[in-house]
Amino acid sequence: MFIRTENFSQYVRAYPVVTVLLVLNIGIYLLTWIPGIGDQLVLFGIGDNFRIANGEYWRLLTPMFLHYDFMHILFNMFSLFVFGPELEKIAGKARFITIYMLAGLFGDIATYFLQSPDYRHLGASGAIFGLFGAFGALVYYTKHVFPQLKQVILPIIVISVIMTFLGSNINVTAHIAGIITGFLIGLSYFNPKNIVSWRKNSRRR
Repeated sequence: MFIRTENFSQYVRAYPVVTVLLVLNIGIYLLTWIPGIGDQLVLFGIGDNFRIANGEYWRLLTPMFLHYDFMHILFNMFSLFVFGPELEKIAGKARFITIYMLAGLFGDIATYFLQSPDYRHLGASGAIFGLFGAFGALVYYTKHVFPQLKQVILPIIVISVIMTFLGSNINVTAHIAGIITGFLIGLSYFNPKNIVSWRKNSRRR
């Protein structure tokens, strides 16, 4: 289910939204390596509660496309690469990007309201956790008819949430808000018709 067997061209054709997000995040991360330009890019886009309070509202969106270091972007983009395609196939392109962007946005909004005025943050983790939340909604609808999904995705969600509280320098607020947002959107998006269609496609693969 989450094992990627496509070659590069097949992956790009089958999952264009995931591909664009991967290229965008990795491309911006590489730009941050450029002396001078990189520092300005991070300064312009980092989530900064003080600056948001002073009217720089784009910082509610831009942090989800910036990352601290190689391990930070590796974890987020690996998760997107592995889990994104199945959700893009199930939900469709428009619904997938809506889940991703709204989970990231509400993660940053929650960070603004619940963290201190001097709190600063960046990373796509809120959006990534939104994908996990959407899968959680799918598990809710298919727990009796497709138990394999439950066996795979629930341990991933549980471990990810636990690691959120055990790790250091993690925006717990964005993670939890992202997963809740993804779950709620998933509840509204997934219906029996979509699930039946997805199950048929999964059997063919």
